[in-house]
Formats: sequence, structure tokens, C-alpha cells
Amino acid sequence: MKEASTNEFKQYAKQIILNSKALSNELIKRGFKVVSGGTDNHLFLLDTVSSVNLSGKEASDILEEVNITVNKNSIPNDTRKPWDPSGIRIGTPAITTRGFKEKDMLFIADLIADALKKRKDSKELKSKVRLFTKQFPIPGIEDKL
Repeated sequence: MKEASTNEFKQYAKQIILNSKALSNELIKRGFKVVSGGTDNHLFLLDTVSSVNLSGKEASDILEEVNITVNKNSIPNDTRKPWDPSGIRIGTPAITTRGFKEKDMLFIADLIADALKKRKDSKELKSKVRLFTKQFPIPGIEDKL
């Protein structure tokens, strides 16, 4: 509670939401269906079946291959099984911790679209992700990747 009462934490929490809104809006612009039509918090659900004809598991696996971590997730009124649902959950706290801002969400949305819509080469996309994230190092970890 002490940390949450600091101005730094309040700014961090605001940035998480700004990033989440920006990323969901950018994905909508690229033709993805965000289940709630947008977001007012730190995460959102993407309907991957109606967006790109991929199950949530397939989409999650493709993104994982290029070092973009999301979670497969059921969506409202999902008819698919929980282990292979119709969507993915995307959150922004981890990337915000690394220092990403709203302008960076455009590039992330492009990477997601390239992976899921255009099915671009995973080696090429993985390289783009690594080059991009090197600008936002995690102290003590980034140098080991």
C-alpha cells in the first residue's frame, strides 16, 4: 500500500492504461475485434477466431514464437473448449515497466498484425522484436538474452 500511494506508482498505473488503450485502438484499426470494443484498464481480450480465423491457442503459440507473450483466453459466450479458446488476453503492465509509451504501441500492433494476419516469417519478426526491445532493457536480464 505504501508503494501504491507514491506519485511514481500513480504515474506508472496511468501509463499502463494509456498503453492498453493505445494498443487496443491500434489493433482495432488493423481489423482485429477487441471484445469490449476497447479498454479502460490494463488489459483487453482479442477475438482471434473472428479476427484472423485462429483459435486463441494458435494465436498465442504464433506470438510466443516471435517473443510476444499473451495468454489464450475464453471470450464471452465462447463455444470452444477452455484449452483451445476463441481469444487471447493482452496486457500492458510488463511493457510499461520496461518504459514503453503510447507511440510504441503502434509498432507492437504492427508486429501482432504481421504475425497473425500476414503470417510473416517468424525468424524475421523475432529479430524485429529483439531489436526493438533492446531499446527498453530489463536491468540484469536483457544482456543474458
